[in-house]
Amino acid sequence: MAIPATQMRPGMIIKHGNGGDLHLVFTVEHRTPGNLRAFIQAKLRNIRTGAMFEHRFRSGDAIERIIVDEIPMEFLYQDGDSYCFMNTENYEQTHLSRDVLGDSVEYLTPNLQIKVEFYDGKPVGIELPQIVELTVVQTEPGLKSATASSVTKPAKCETGLVVQVPPFINEGEKIRVDTAEGSYLSRA
Repeated sequence: MAIPATQMRPGMIIKHGNGGDLHLVFTVEHRTPGNLRAFIQAKLRNIRTGAMFEHRFRSGDAIERIIVDEIPMEFLYQDGDSYCFMNTENYEQTHLSRDVLGDSVEYLTPNLQIKVEFYDGKPVGIELPQIVELTVVQTEPGLKSATASSVTKPAKCETGLVVQVPPFINEGEKIRVDTAEGSYLSRA
């Protein structure tokens, strides 16, 4: 299934390169440098070889997205670099390493419902929900007089993800984060 490069998301499986190898999308950055055309900088990992590399796609490039078997699972816990997921239908547990998950680990909270993608019976990645709720664990004190403006401050979330938030967000608050951009949307 062909999709435009602008719809590429971390965790997707795409066919890329001359050999038609499958690649896991690790990170996606939309860049618009000054007076040049916008492009998408993506970090990809070859599923067969494990090699990581960055590739620059034009916004209009057609990307061959591979449809894999998606099994609904629930994130249970993290044990070092291993992340445990449970199949919500038959309660089987699957462990995935940080190498397979990439940057999507920054959005995993206990009991989060996700889809684990299997290709040829082997787990190759996960599909995150569009929006996740995370608790802010560390940020500078909020300003009472601050209203929504273009001013932002960094806030560290429970998973280690750092998001730019408005000045009125305080520690302990839940915020909604867009998993595609890694950006603040609203209070939860």
